[in-house]
Formats: sequence, structure tokens, C-alpha cells
Amino acid sequence: MPSISDCKCVLVIGSTSGIGRALALAILDLPSQPTVIVCGRRKERLDELVASHNATGRLKSVTLDVLSERNALKSSIEEIVNTYPDLDAVLFSNGIQRAFDFTRPDTIDLDSLECELATNYTSIVRMITFFLPHLIKLGEQGRPTFLYPVSSGLSIYPAAGVPDYCATKSALHSLSISLAVQLKKKNVHVVEIIPPLVESELHGFQGATQGLSRFWLTLEEYTKETMEGLVRGDPYVPAGTAVDRYKKFEGGKLEAAARLYGQS
Repeated sequence: MPSISDCKCVLVIGSTSGIGRALALAILDLPSQPTVIVCGRRKERLDELVASHNATGRLKSVTLDVLSERNALKSSIEEIVNTYPDLDAVLFSNGIQRAFDFTRPDTIDLDSLECELATNYTSIVRMITFFLPHLIKLGEQGRPTFLYPVSSGLSIYPAAGVPDYCATKSALHSLSISLAVQLKKKNVHVVEIIPPLVESELHGFQGATQGLSRFWLTLEEYTKETMEGLVRGDPYVPAGTAVDRYKKFEGGKLEAAARLYGQS
């Protein structure tokens, strides 16, 4: 299977911090020397990232709000594709995490919950839909192209304290399997990245960082393990504790989905 080492131009959405930022810089350092486009809402962070890591001139930036109105988001993506016609891989690392206690339904902030759903799932479905015409066209020309959704080990079995987060990641996990099967013949490779609990700003919103830091995989360790899988061209890339979870509960599912799709 082709791998990230075959990519000429990689867009990393949600790359101003955490996993997205670390993977963007690791991809930039690949011997294949791809162009890497860092992407997010916070322009000042993007500017800092490019200023401090662009000795090669291959690191670019794009400001994008994934929660933009649908037509505005489509226009933004069309502009990205027109500016970077060699774009052959998109990594989706945008995500937020909120705690909800349904034993106290009066405390559930539905605006916050729906924002989490839109950020972690709906926006990614929209963006995939808008990027696919370009990626399919390149694929049909003989160039392998890639979609890299970042889900979570919590997509396999949930942490009850963050129920909506887990549901969004489960939805993205299921979608990734289906798209991997559907798009294979189009030379568009869908490779799900499945992190465990990783050192990240994601957990800081509700004061969970101090407690979770005793259990998480450091960002450096996580990035190294994930890049090894991406370079090998693995069809899915769990890391840390997500490896055993995947083997126990998900092993063979991708192949079963392919068989089922072939029968339809």
C-alpha cells in the first residue's frame, strides 16, 4: 500500500497545537520532503509555527474555521485546492472534548454538545466531501491520494464522562472504515489514525490535565509510534493502548466491511 512517504503536499487541519501540530512537523521532516500546510483558526499560532520551523521553505499556512457556514467552507476548500494543486493528502486533527453528566440533565449545555458534534464529526464529513473531487481526480491520474481522519481509542470503547466526544469519534471511526472500502478503487486511501490518551491541550478545558497526565502517552512518544505506522503504509494506525483495544474489538472489521460492500 502507498504511504505518507509518497505524498507531495499534505494539509493538516487542526495543527496549531497537540497531535496535529506534532504530526505536521514530523511529516515536514520526512526524507521525501513534502510541502506541509498547517491549518487552523488561530492565525497567530500558525504564523508562529511557520516562522519557527520554515528553514526549508516547505511549510505553509492557511487560516480556516471548520465551523464556517457550509458554502463558505466549500469556497475556502476550493481556494486551498486552487492554491496548492499538488495537494494529495489531508489529515483531520480538529477536535474538542467536553464532559457531560446526564444524571443531571439540567446541566447539559446543548449548544456546547452540538458544537462538539460539529467540530469532531460533521465538519469533517463536509470537508471530506469538498476535497474528494480533487483527490479522486489525482487518483485517476495514477497518483495515490490520502485522507487521514484522527479518531480516538475512545471510539472503540467509551469513557462515560465524555459521552458526546466518544460518540463523535465512534461515528468518525465507522465512517473511516466505510470510506476506506468505497474509495479504494479511486486510488484514495483512507487511513484512520487512532490515538490513545495523549499529552494535549484537548484535556485542559475542564481542568482534567493534572489527573490525566499520570496516564497519558507523551506527545513525543505518540508521534514517533504513529509516524512509523504512517510510513509503513498501515491501513489504520492505532498507538499506545489503542493498539490492544483495536486488536481485541476491531480486528477484521475493515476486511469484513470490504466483503460486505463487494456483495451489495
